[in-house]
Amino acid sequence: MQHLALLRGINVGGKAILPMKDLCAIFAASGATAVQTYIQSGNVVFDAADPATVAALVTTEIAARFGYPGRIVLRTAQELDAAYRANPFAGAPIETLHLYFLADRPSAAAVKSLDPNRSPGDSFVVRGRDIFLHVPNGMARTKLTNAYFDTKLKTTSTVRNWKTVFKLVEMMAAS
Repeated sequence: MQHLALLRGINVGGKAILPMKDLCAIFAASGATAVQTYIQSGNVVFDAADPATVAALVTTEIAARFGYPGRIVLRTAQELDAAYRANPFAGAPIETLHLYFLADRPSAAAVKSLDPNRSPGDSFVVRGRDIFLHVPNGMARTKLTNAYFDTKLKTTSTVRNWKTVFKLVEMMAAS
């Protein structure tokens, strides 16, 4: 079955450098097949009967070889496609749209604790394990960060811009 691994924090701002060739090899050695990456920010499409085991082996190997935690959020092709189709900000300019992928489904109480006014002008909607984000002033200016969502929702998040989300949907549909 086809899955998407979204690695958090690699090859961003010159930190946590992990060449995609090495990442593909680590996935293959961990039991994944049909491994493909998209851009240098840790988007891996792969097939595996047990994706959670593959992800656990990959994170262990990244830590051993590169010295930093390999945090991974998994999605199936169906979950990614459903999130793509559920975008509540679909009419907004694509450059203002982002999607946070959560490792775990947050509790209702945790979602309720989020401050809708934390970053004036920016909007978000939590749906299951996804947070849809509209940032008209750009990601660099928003206060709706990984650290904020991780702390409030008690999970791990990783974000992708809408162009990347679209490309990943296309890749998974073509495989």
